[in-house]
Amino acid sequence: MSSEALAFIVFCGGMLVLMGIGMNMALALVLTGAGMAWVLGFWDTQLLAQNLVAGVDSFPLLAVPFFILAGELMNAGGISRRIIDMAQAWVGHIRGGLGYVAIGAAVLMASMSGSALADTAALATILLPMMRKEGYPLRTSAGLLASGGIIAPIIPPSMPFVIYGVTTNTSISALFLSGIVPGLLMGVGLIITWRLVLGRLEMPHGNPIPMGQRLRATARAFWAMLMPVIIIGGMKSGLFTPTEAAVVAAVYALFVAFFVHREMKVAELEGVLVRAARTTAIVMFLCAGAQVASYMITLADLPGVLTGWLGPLIEQPRLLMLVMMIVLVLVGTALDLTPTILIFAPVMLPIAVKAGIDPVYFGLMFVLNGTIGLITPPVGTVLNVVAGVGRLPLSEVIRGVNPFLLTYTLLLLLFVAFPQIVTLPIAWMR
Repeated sequence: MSSEALAFIVFCGGMLVLMGIGMNMALALVLTGAGMAWVLGFWDTQLLAQNLVAGVDSFPLLAVPFFILAGELMNAGGISRRIIDMAQAWVGHIRGGLGYVAIGAAVLMASMSGSALADTAALATILLPMMRKEGYPLRTSAGLLASGGIIAPIIPPSMPFVIYGVTTNTSISALFLSGIVPGLLMGVGLIITWRLVLGRLEMPHGNPIPMGQRLRATARAFWAMLMPVIIIGGMKSGLFTPTEAAVVAAVYALFVAFFVHREMKVAELEGVLVRAARTTAIVMFLCAGAQVASYMITLADLPGVLTGWLGPLIEQPRLLMLVMMIVLVLVGTALDLTPTILIFAPVMLPIAVKAGIDPVYFGLMFVLNGTIGLITPPVGTVLNVVAGVGRLPLSEVIRGVNPFLLTYTLLLLLFVAFPQIVTLPIAWMR
């Protein structure tokens, strides 16, 4: 057996075993990378250390901690709640209105934080008790909130797009632009699915809110809605880069929380910074560990091996995309989004480019697929967040998310069949 084949076995087998025993994903990546180095004859502790440092030594990657901080400040400073209040003022009175409120708020909040976990936690904390009080079916409501939360990694600004762009050397600004139309279509898909689900349920109508109160709720959300305009407008005009946009988002959220809404005390800032630092540490450790594994994957020429397996599909880009999406769906049931990007994106992208697939389109599809994995059991990180916040059994949340999961899957297939849905808006916005 060749050393390359043995390295492939070490990587796949090592990851399965270490994940099976519950080891931290970042540490599992480091250990499998070290095992591959030993098999390939490149064992050198200095080389491993250099790759660990190289995994986080990136200016664009600085966007991650600042977007995480912006999301924490949004929740602590009342920005997220004002978005939900505005949506409720306009559509909360119609049949099943709280569901439409959740979808509208999810789309608006996605354009500010870029974090599925932060948005889902905010939506579930505020809306799930209201849905329970109004007699909404908790199972379906929890599934809707989880499904709305995962719009955040698609609509810019998006932390997964930053990580993907850094990992594959793809334009982060172009990735951001690619997510606008698919993210909005995800919201439309949820509206249609929620309406169909409501068709067989008895749901109460609320009382319409006077126009004056609607306008006041919209005015209170003005500063929140201004945030995505500043971020996207600044990047589109070339005023600042995605990394600088993350800093602007964090500073803006801090300013609004302290001086505009005045809902945040100085004493609370420490807790916000600690939570953001913990999340950042998890993401950065994953990036560092993935760089070790990625370097050894390159030395073992595993992308070349995979190209050999998929070679017959190179001349059929749509079929190739379908096969790779199926593979990623299976991967998404076991891996979280960030490890999926760090491990598989550098391997799959060269094959897609060789088949003539636009790298930005492929990046959007890759992240969208991994995002759907956040609500796919058995891992389903976002499902666990909703279950924890709502104190519901995870099995109930899984059953409730199924109709929305089917909608997202159909959207994914639609984008595979008609890539122009993604590529044409990118070309127009550029």
